[in-house]
Amino acid sequence: MRRVWILAFPGAQVLDVTGPHEVFAIANRLGDARTPRYEVSVVAPAAGSIATSGGLALMPHRTLARATGPVDTLIVAGGDGTRPRARDPRLVPWIRRTARRARRVASVCTGAFLLAEAGLLDGRRATTHWAMCDALERRFPAVRVERDPIFVRDGSVFTSAGITAGMDLALELVEEDCGRDVALTVARWLVMFLRRPGGQSQFSAQLSAQLAERDGLRDVQGWIADHPDGELTVPALARRAHMSPRNFARAFRREIGVTPAAYVEAQRVEAARRLLETTTRSVAEVAEACGFGRVETMHRAFRRMLRVPPAQYRRHFRAS
Repeated sequence: MRRVWILAFPGAQVLDVTGPHEVFAIANRLGDARTPRYEVSVVAPAAGSIATSGGLALMPHRTLARATGPVDTLIVAGGDGTRPRARDPRLVPWIRRTARRARRVASVCTGAFLLAEAGLLDGRRATTHWAMCDALERRFPAVRVERDPIFVRDGSVFTSAGITAGMDLALELVEEDCGRDVALTVARWLVMFLRRPGGQSQFSAQLSAQLAERDGLRDVQGWIADHPDGELTVPALARRAHMSPRNFARAFRREIGVTPAAYVEAQRVEAARRLLETTTRSVAEVAEACGFGRVETMHRAFRRMLRVPPAQYRRHFRAS
């Protein structure tokens, strides 16, 4: 049985704690009740309940003083409370000492700042919530900050992006311990639509793009999403918006924040992801249905945006 400690503190983000905790708890419930896979404890600086950043109170299992003995996995939560905790004369040294005897160490969201304060990220690749990547890079120049992935593994140290990405990270740890089938079953019990690999972007095409103010451009955005296999060149889209190609390209970039070509590619990748996740169509058929034409073109787009080729993406995310 693997001992997992999740470090929480006043001002921690509640889902940074409860999300990974529930992943490990369900992995236990899916196994033999007589021999649970994990012993999971929430550790806090002091006794008594702690108020999380959203106002909910958590009752930890043990304090720092009572968190002794062997530990397999240490997970450090993030949240608004990470800034004052970085100055806590007990907490950071405890993280440093505990990490030495743990098989692996992880952080969720801005918990990466506490790992960095303890010197555990020096010279390593790491990530955090997208809004805090610049701050992490400025404060800890020895850390090689990666802004896009939902989680990063560098040796025995894992860091994840914001909040729900901690559940993806916990599923990765469960897969490492118990195998892919157990991790996918846990994901299904959690009604997670898919289990994302670490290299996947923190943003989908819909989340990262802006919605245009002009009606004609908004109509074009909807057309692109509904017809990824259509003729989506600048002249064709400009005709649909009743604009000249030059004016269309300028207005599109100004209002949406990317060029028409980049937007079209992102939408085609998004459409291809859905087909790879939910259908048995071949990679070549998906490439054709999403307007890439050739598998090689889709392969390059996936590598550029998701950092994995289409076939590998399907193996990771295929919905059962």
